Amino acid sequence: MDALVKPPAVPLAVRSPYLNAWLEGGDTQCILPGQWPKFWTSQTQGWQGLVQVDGKTYTWMGAAPGFDHAKQVSLHYTSTKSEFVFDVDGKVHLTVTFLSPVYPDDLSRQSQQFSYVSVKVACSDTQKRNVQVYMDVSGEWASGNASHVVKWEQGVAGGNDGNVTYLKFSRENQEEFAEQHEVASWGNWYLSTNSGDGMTWQIGEDNVVRSHFKENKALANNQDTQFRAVGDRWPVFALSHDITVEKGGVPEKVFTLGLVQDQVINFAGHSQALRPIPGLWSSYWADEREAVAAFYNDYQYAREYSQALDTRIQDDSVRAAGQDYAAITTLALRQAFGGLQFAGTPDKPYIFLKEISSNSDIQTVDVIFPAYPIFHYLNATLSRYLLDPLFENQESGAYPNKWAEHDLGTFPVAKGYPEGLDEPMPLEECGNMIIMTLAYAQRTGDIGYLKDHYPKLEQWAEFLVEDSLVPANQLSTDDFAGTLANQTNLAIKGIIGLKAMGEIAKMTKGEDKWSKTAYDYLQTWKTYAINRDADLPHTTLSYGDNSSHGILYNLYADRLLNLNFVDQEIYDMQSAFYPTIALEYAVPLDTRHTWAKSDWEMFAAAVAGNSTRDMFIQKLAHWVGNSSTNRPMTDLFDARTGGFPDGPTFVARPVVGGMFALLALLH
Repeated sequence: MDALVKPPAVPLAVRSPYLNAWLEGGDTQCILPGQWPKFWTSQTQGWQGLVQVDGKTYTWMGAAPGFDHAKQVSLHYTSTKSEFVFDVDGKVHLTVTFLSPVYPDDLSRQSQQFSYVSVKVACSDTQKRNVQVYMDVSGEWASGNASHVVKWEQGVAGGNDGNVTYLKFSRENQEEFAEQHEVASWGNWYLSTNSGDGMTWQIGEDNVVRSHFKENKALANNQDTQFRAVGDRWPVFALSHDITVEKGGVPEKVFTLGLVQDQVINFAGHSQALRPIPGLWSSYWADEREAVAAFYNDYQYAREYSQALDTRIQDDSVRAAGQDYAAITTLALRQAFGGLQFAGTPDKPYIFLKEISSNSDIQTVDVIFPAYPIFHYLNATLSRYLLDPLFENQESGAYPNKWAEHDLGTFPVAKGYPEGLDEPMPLEECGNMIIMTLAYAQRTGDIGYLKDHYPKLEQWAEFLVEDSLVPANQLSTDDFAGTLANQTNLAIKGIIGLKAMGEIAKMTKGEDKWSKTAYDYLQTWKTYAINRDADLPHTTLSYGDNSSHGILYNLYADRLLNLNFVDQEIYDMQSAFYPTIALEYAVPLDTRHTWAKSDWEMFAAAVAGNSTRDMFIQKLAHWVGNSSTNRPMTDLFDARTGGFPDGPTFVARPVVGGMFALLALLH
């Protein structure tokens, strides 16, 4: 959609936790020339784009000094693409498209940590012109520490004809499964393009390489021989094309940028011992050069597939709740999948999730849960690959607690918690695991999955019997708000989880000892949870606190699982109440703050009446286009000001998969 709705930040190359580059918004109004693209942490990732027309050189991306800026005339984003159009001195129009494809039904393609940049050139007048297009990246992509030495090489790939030229660079001293400021300390980065006539390349000091292009309309086809630190005379890796533009012609040049890692996760599964898990890509290509060439040469398919997915999400979103809703979902897709790492083999694939920006945990259950709707909508089998590592680690006997584990460690090391010292969210995670497992089985028909994990699911359900009706003082997923006893919303999650366990028992055992308990708990919950003395009755934040209220977003699971368990009266009551407490940009999460959580806003919208649903969506779309935040879409903001809260700063988190909550119910 046209960025009349200006996003807080524009996704440029976003396909994994380590390939996660953005154009930050804010005061710049998302203008590409004049600022550096940023990693999700806000660290600079040197990425420079130049174009030369009639001997004069202009910047279309980046902040290198010494060049005038091309005039950005538009920005348009879809679910998979960000497209910028530039007027270059009134002589040519440059269309630059950043394509980060998402393949929910193709593990081989989705497993590659690569992204495309397409540059199209068209004359603005009738003259035939020679235009030179340039791109470079810096060593900042390969290390989060500018004092680390990077090494490099140039080569060709693509079979006998070598149709792909690549520039490869990496840290000289690799540290597998380590990070520096969230940037991977291992793996090889590749900038690639077509090897055809008019293509030149160069590796060297940033100012030297860019000046050579400016003065010669081409690069030198050579490289510095001295490997050095990222910040030592800033080595850059540059490619350029010489293009003849005829009247009516729109030639296109394509670049690819990405990372190859042989092993991607260190995981303690059934054996309890840590073992390296290969990148899933390595099952499909013989080596990384072949993978680089395959991705580059797949561009036409990627473009067509992405167009179809863009259209599907746009059209489904508009049909579900209008154009405002499409503005939200289309911005969320790349960010949600950008938190995922695809690993394992085709016979045993895994998806590992990074809890980006909040604490970098791996496989956080209450981050998978809010993200779950996007997988349910696009391909529910993906959710199994997210749940498998959690089941494997806990079924190995390595986790001692009777409730469900919160996460598996710190990305990219999934070692679990043999001493049981993970962040304690016992009721939260037991409910989440049971609900998600049933949702997967219902959507796919995989009853065998329920049978395989029944003992562990039953263990968690027994804990829900103990704790869900009157929750002890504990954290919920909204841990930034602190612990609280008798949480109304947390209790209904546990009670719905018990009803879900009843469905699992019927599907696998032909009997159900859980649903009666769930029903009895629900009747009691209704007496504890509702302030019926208010002008508009509503649930409270915690039992008996009639001065409080909160969004009852955990009702969503009842509808997701099609349980028809919670009384319609509760849905209608909450739907009538929410508009009375709405602020400028959202309905506050609860009475402890004016903070809002966008994922829970959409969970609530999905089960509200139409007018309340539209209110939630209109306010969130208003926030997307007017927020003072300038980083990858946050899920936590102040409902009054639209800015970051006076608390934690969340950015780029995969929980935005929750924006698809309405679509998960409809498809």
